[in-house]
Amino acid sequence: MKLETVFTVDAATIKYGAGVTREVGYDMRRLGCRRVMILTDAKMVDSEPVTSAMEALTLESIEVALYDRVRVEPTDLSLKDAIRSSSERNFDGYVAVGGGSTMDTAKVVNLYSSYPAPFLSYVHRPIGEGHPVPGPLKPLIAIPTTAGTGSETTGVAAFDFHETHTKAAIAHSMLRPTLGLVDPNNIRTVPRVVAACAGLDVLCGALEAITALPYSQRPAPANPSLRPVYQGSNPISDVWAAQAIQIVSQNLVHMIENPSDDDARDQMMMAASFGRVGIGNAGVHLPHAMSYPVSCMVREYIPEGYSPDHPIIPHGMSVALNAPSAFRFTAKADPRPHLHAAELMGLDTSTAHPKDAGELLASAIVDLMRRTDMPNGLSAVGYQREDIPKLVTGTLAQERVTRLSPRSANEADLRQLFIGNMTHW
Repeated sequence: MKLETVFTVDAATIKYGAGVTREVGYDMRRLGCRRVMILTDAKMVDSEPVTSAMEALTLESIEVALYDRVRVEPTDLSLKDAIRSSSERNFDGYVAVGGGSTMDTAKVVNLYSSYPAPFLSYVHRPIGEGHPVPGPLKPLIAIPTTAGTGSETTGVAAFDFHETHTKAAIAHSMLRPTLGLVDPNNIRTVPRVVAACAGLDVLCGALEAITALPYSQRPAPANPSLRPVYQGSNPISDVWAAQAIQIVSQNLVHMIENPSDDDARDQMMMAASFGRVGIGNAGVHLPHAMSYPVSCMVREYIPEGYSPDHPIIPHGMSVALNAPSAFRFTAKADPRPHLHAAELMGLDTSTAHPKDAGELLASAIVDLMRRTDMPNGLSAVGYQREDIPKLVTGTLAQERVTRLSPRSANEADLRQLFIGNMTHW
């Protein structure tokens, strides 16, 4: 088997700074757009970020239509609704104002409005047909309102596939937003739990990127067009991911406890962008793969700060709940990046033995979960041991990310990992 010798760095274009949301009209006009669809969710409709974006577009004489039915943790059904709404008008550009769910929805709408096709055409295998994006999309500007998802920098859109209760995704570099406007002012009023979940999302994603299977250990593609978006750890992504891990570890708790602290907000928004640049070409592995069925199979759990219209285990929460056991497991394949990650989180690893790498990293994650009031394991969000076979099945379907684990996990391994994640303290 020929191994990969190449990795690519597709840098995201972002503008960062307090008040940069007000430049969306200028940027959309510069991109040649005259008829724009703004996507957001129902709770954000009257928010300052949405209002500011609409005013800025209108001042540039850009026709604006508001779509406010984005579902937090989107499904294929909610995405199809957004696609239908977009198809009713000939939009030449899109603006996403919200968290990762909104930005992912906008990416999918942009794709299917640019290149109409049956829905499963672009969805990754084995759930869909895995066809590549045919070409460039329309301009999309992403304006994040949480510090953690970093979807403004990635070419991935994830959603729940309702028929099988599994997570699916569309991934291609062409999906990446044209521009991200990263405005620290937009997270001033984010509820505590929402802020914690977003922060833990970027932390775990960066930890996975820095511990992922190195790109040089992945099979080489038959031709360059088949090189995946997620390519494995590499020297460039390691730098960005390391910065994100350090910043989140130092600032997340302080930002949650002191929401008026401008510097902490600035740091967390910066960490989200740093982390996703690192994750964007390296990818994620077991914690994310295990989180997908946990989110999709939720029955009754609704955390504080989220809309009560449907049960939800937020993405960042579900990843964090699965991270401790996953990193204990993967550290056995290569302790060095796991020890480095624990050190970045603030632990003294100078005298640590390599065999302790997984436990050290897991303990640092658990400590941060406790300080941010996360639930104590999967049992605290409604799961029991009899749910584990379905959780395992849902994880095995996530080949897009499980193949990036530095240590392969079979069905028996995953069963033990889910057992280990039932409680953390």
